[in-house]
Amino acid sequence: MALVNEHFLKLPNNYLFADIAKKVNAFKVMHPKVNVISLGIGDVTQPLCPAVIEAMHKATDEMATTQGFHGYGPEQGYDFLREAILRNDFLPRGIHLDMDEIFINDGAKSDTGNIQELIRWDNSIGVTDPIYPVYIDSNVMIGRAGTIEDGRWSNVVYMPCTAENGFVPRIPRERHVDVIYLCYPNNPTGTVITKQELRKWVSYALKNDTLIFYDAAYQAYIMDPEIPHSIYEIRGARKCAIEFHSYSKTAGFTGVRCGYTIVPKELTASTLSGERIPLNPLWNRRQCTKFNGTSYISQRAAEAIYTPEGKQQIQATIDYYMQNAHLMLDTLRRLGYEVYGGENAPYIWLKTPSRAKRPELHSTTRSASWQFFEELLYGANVVCTPGVGFGPSGEGYVRFTAFATHENTQEALQRIEKWTIQQ
Repeated sequence: MALVNEHFLKLPNNYLFADIAKKVNAFKVMHPKVNVISLGIGDVTQPLCPAVIEAMHKATDEMATTQGFHGYGPEQGYDFLREAILRNDFLPRGIHLDMDEIFINDGAKSDTGNIQELIRWDNSIGVTDPIYPVYIDSNVMIGRAGTIEDGRWSNVVYMPCTAENGFVPRIPRERHVDVIYLCYPNNPTGTVITKQELRKWVSYALKNDTLIFYDAAYQAYIMDPEIPHSIYEIRGARKCAIEFHSYSKTAGFTGVRCGYTIVPKELTASTLSGERIPLNPLWNRRQCTKFNGTSYISQRAAEAIYTPEGKQQIQATIDYYMQNAHLMLDTLRRLGYEVYGGENAPYIWLKTPSRAKRPELHSTTRSASWQFFEELLYGANVVCTPGVGFGPSGEGYVRFTAFATHENTQEALQRIEKWTIQQ
C-alpha cells in the first residue's frame, strides 16, 4: 500500500494566488461587463526587450542546424552565461566568485523551494514576516515546519516586519534558529535592508552557525546606491549564505524561465557527529540528479541582457515599472493611505483603513486584509493581494504591484480615488 506524504495535508487548501483568482473569477461571472484591473499578482506586462528577442531568434536558428543543435546542456548552466554573470553582476561590486559557484536555474522559485533539501528535516527555520509563501510551504512539505495554529507554524520563528518597527526584523534572541530566510528588496512589503542591518545578520549567522537563504530576485530595482544588491557585499557572507537571483522581474522572463543560485565553496553544514560538509558539491549532486538544465535558448536570452544594448533596454523597462510605483505612492499618499515600499522595489504595501466600509462583506471574512481586498474589488473593480496571505504580520495590509501598464495603473488609481472619496 502506497502511503501519502501527510505533510502535504497540513498545507492550506489553496495557494494564496489561487484564492485570489477564484474570488476574482466569481466577481466576473456576476459582473460580466465590468473591466477588472489587476494590481495584485506580480506578473509583468512589458514585452521582452529587442536584444533578448534577437538572441532567442538566433539561438532558435542554431537549433535548426546540425552544427548548432543543442540537446541536454550542463546541469549547472552554460559557461557563456555564468561568465556574463560574474563579469556584470558581481565583479563591479567587488565580489569575486568561481564560475562553479553559479548554478543556472529555470527561475528562482524552483531553487528557493528546493534548496531546503540540503538540510535535515528537523532544522528550525526563521522567516521575516510577512514573507513569500513558497519559503514556508516548501518546508511544510518535508515536515520541517511542524504544525499550524492560528496561522503560525510551531517550528518556524517569525520575525515581524511592520510599520511599528520600521520594517526592520529583529534578530532572534530567545531561540536558536538553524536557517533564516531573507528577501531584499522585500516581497511583499517593497522595503529594503541597509548594509549596516545586513551586516548584523551575517554576524549573527557566523556566530550561531546559522545558514541564510537570501533571495535577491528584485535587486535590479534598487535605486539607492547605499542599499546592497547582494549579501556577498558583506564580509563573511560566503561562509553562511546562499543567494538566489531571477530574470523574471529583471528582464521580463516570467514566461522564459531563467535565473541563478550562488552556493559558495566555503559554505558548510554539520553532520550529527560534527563533521563539516561543503554544500556546493551537494547542491551540484542534487541538480545533476533532479534537474536537466535550463534551455539553451533561455540562457542565450539571459546572456543578451548583459550586452550594452541589453542593459539599456532592460533598464528602460525597470524604469517603466518604477514610474508606476512612484505614481502609486504619490496618489495613495495624497488620498490619505499609509503606504510603504515602491522606492527601491516594484511593490507597494498599504495599511488598510481601520473602519469597515462594507459591513456585509465583513460578515463573510474576519480578515481586514481580505475585507479590504473585497471592498476594493466590488467598489473600484481593482485587484490587490491580501497581506495576511504572506504571513501573520501581513494582516491589516494589502500589496499592490507596479507591473501593470501605465494606462491600467492610471485607470486603477483613478478608480481608487473616486471610490475613496465616496466612502
